[in-house]
Amino acid sequence: MRRWPAIGVVFAAVWLFVRGVALTPERVAEELLIGLAVGIPLAYTFRRFYADEIALGRVVRVLPATVAYLAVFVKELVVANLDVVYRVLSPSLPIEPDVVAVPLRVESDPAITTIANSITLTPGTLTMDYDNDSNTLYVHGITGRDEASLVEPIRTWEDYALVIFDEDASPEDAPPAAPRGDVGGD
Repeated sequence: MRRWPAIGVVFAAVWLFVRGVALTPERVAEELLIGLAVGIPLAYTFRRFYADEIALGRVVRVLPATVAYLAVFVKELVVANLDVVYRVLSPSLPIEPDVVAVPLRVESDPAITTIANSITLTPGTLTMDYDNDSNTLYVHGITGRDEASLVEPIRTWEDYALVIFDEDASPEDAPPAAPRGDVGGD
């Protein structure tokens, strides 16, 4: 199966979300046609940037992990927003900022970037740095002193990313040990 038509359809679907159309069949159909009219030619124009073929078996294999990754990300996004609102509105401002080293099992640039961006997009956390030698992300969290609660969603995202990005490690592999040395402040 050629990749550029599928990417054109994805562009059309993204168009629907960007436009925020009313959920009536007529409006959705109209905007989808506009999205296809723009998305298909755009995908065709830039087809040299994509592989010629899609391995449909691989897409089917990683689809559940992709959906699960997105579901966990949305859940963490909602929980983190509520947590940050609570902390900001609380008179005592209960924050304990710290930096936590999170060694990764994923090794490909797209997988590392996806996880790092997911961390940064989640309120209360920020990917500060990446150490290529130790394959470690340095994450700042407003509740960084509670390292387990900070690292738990990252490990869940990483489990799914191992499948999505076809990494050598598997979700059953234990995470590597954190690099030596205290990265956080007291």
